[in-house]
This record gives sequence, structure tokens and C-alpha cells, in this order.
Amino acid sequence: MSGMLFDPESIRTLATILRETALTEIELVEGDRRIRLVRAAPQAAHAATPTLAPIAAPIVAVAAAAEEAIPAGAVMSPMVGIAYLAPEPGATPFIAVGRAVAAGQTVLLIEAMKTFNQIKAPHAGTVTRILIASGEPVEYAQPLLVIE
Repeated sequence: MSGMLFDPESIRTLATILRETALTEIELVEGDRRIRLVRAAPQAAHAATPTLAPIAAPIVAVAAAAEEAIPAGAVMSPMVGIAYLAPEPGATPFIAVGRAVAAGQTVLLIEAMKTFNQIKAPHAGTVTRILIASGEPVEYAQPLLVIE
């Protein structure tokens, strides 16, 4: 494998990290080369197998076969992290079912890499469902709540 930037032992080490943690993917970038290992979602019945993404290939989200349909008006997670429905423990939540929200209003926070990111309502409406619990880990493109 001439020209391979990452040695096979490094790939095995990354695969072990995926198996032993709650991570679903790891991506390393070194110069213009990249390696991405992804494992199946925890619901899968078979053992997760890390895969390599080609260097020039775009990153594509793979939906699980048993995934539910995304509800209309769903606000999707823009990142992986921990979701919080209130600005701090014990504070009044940003949203509640039945509460009206304005476009651009903060509806929750996602903590990623020790940074709290405000997630804002993409449009005005009423919160009809909250699909996550405060303090719950969320994945990229996961539905968080529904605003109709």
C-alpha cells in the first residue's frame, strides 16, 4: 500500500476506540488526506465494522433501516453533542409543548467540545413535540423538536 498516510496499526487502534466508546465515527485529517471510520448505530443487531471513506469522497449520512420518518416541522441537530433544554440547571426551559416560539428564538443548547451552541427556531410556530430530554446526547441531523 504505497503512499498510504495512515498505517494499519493506527486504523486498528481507531477501530478499537470506536468499539470501546459511545462514538459512532472518528475522522482524522492530515494535510490533504483523510481517514474516516464509522460504525453502525447501536440499534444494529450485528457487530459494528469500521469502514474507510475514500479521500475525495463527500461525507454522506447513512440512515438506519429502522429509522422513523422525520416529522414535518422538525428542528434537526446541526451537530453532535449534549442537548440542554434550559440555560442552566434549575432554570426555566427555553421551550415547552404548546408554547409559541418566534423565528430565531433560542430553543435549546448543544454542548460540543466544551462550547454551548444556541439552537434557534428556524421559523415561528408552536412547539408540538420535544423529542429529546435535557442532558441527552444527540447526533448530527437528529430531530430535536417539532415546531408547527
